[in-house]
Amino acid sequence: SVASNSLLVVFKLIAGMMMGSVSVISEAIHSGVDLFAACIALFSVRASGQPSDKEHPYGHGKIENISGSVEALLIFLAGGWIIYEAVQKLMHPHEMESLGWGFGVMLFSTLMNISVSAMLFRVGKATDSVALLADAWHLRTDVYTSAGVMTGLGVIQAGQWFWPSANLLWLDPLIAIGVAVLILRAAYHLTVEAGRDLLDAKLPDAEEAWICGQVMRFAPNVRGFHRLRTRKAGSMRFVDFHLYVDKGMTVEESHRISHIIADEIRGHFDRVSVTIHIEPCPGDCHGG
Repeated sequence: SVASNSLLVVFKLIAGMMMGSVSVISEAIHSGVDLFAACIALFSVRASGQPSDKEHPYGHGKIENISGSVEALLIFLAGGWIIYEAVQKLMHPHEMESLGWGFGVMLFSTLMNISVSAMLFRVGKATDSVALLADAWHLRTDVYTSAGVMTGLGVIQAGQWFWPSANLLWLDPLIAIGVAVLILRAAYHLTVEAGRDLLDAKLPDAEEAWICGQVMRFAPNVRGFHRLRTRKAGSMRFVDFHLYVDKGMTVEESHRISHIIADEIRGHFDRVSVTIHIEPCPGDCHGG
């Protein structure tokens, strides 16, 4: 991702300056933001993978969420700047040159980002990495915006060939605004995703439902549970709850059951910390 975005920033800037195209230059800025985001993701993935230590007993997973929030802020700023430049271009349009260069660069960008984003999605989902998935969404957005700019440049070029009297220059800044809107939309979703785990929101309903079902598989030895708490930091999940067992059950047996349940949960999620507190059932127990 870092390598491909570095290459695209250079190509898009050169083409955009040669053409005087605000949409191509906006795409260069978009790729520049993606490059910075990829660098942050590279750092955060390495740092979040470090084991817990004395200063960080719960690990370093939230580094990924912080990086996602920083990336979202940068994208918001870039989107605002693109809209400002596009409005200026709408108010003061000028001729563009070398449209073929811009079309070729956008085609190259589209194909490259399809390939790289597909790889990032695959690895990000396999490792449950917030940072990698955020970077993948950045590049996937770049695929759509590059394709849009390429289409606009093609229409303008066709207009110059077949309808010389038609003024289609307004398409360039209009497409740039469309690019910015998509960028801002991606930034919003990234902010929600990254901020959710920073605020220690619970795991998704489907994941909690699986945990509840798994615990109750061990009835009647398990009489119920309560005070289930879950959260996520980067790709690391945290699960803790109080487990009800029969009053007459030995400490050894209740300890054995809690270990089996914890191992089942660890086997389902790649990275998870499970804490189970054993309690004697006070009467009519049930999960909650």
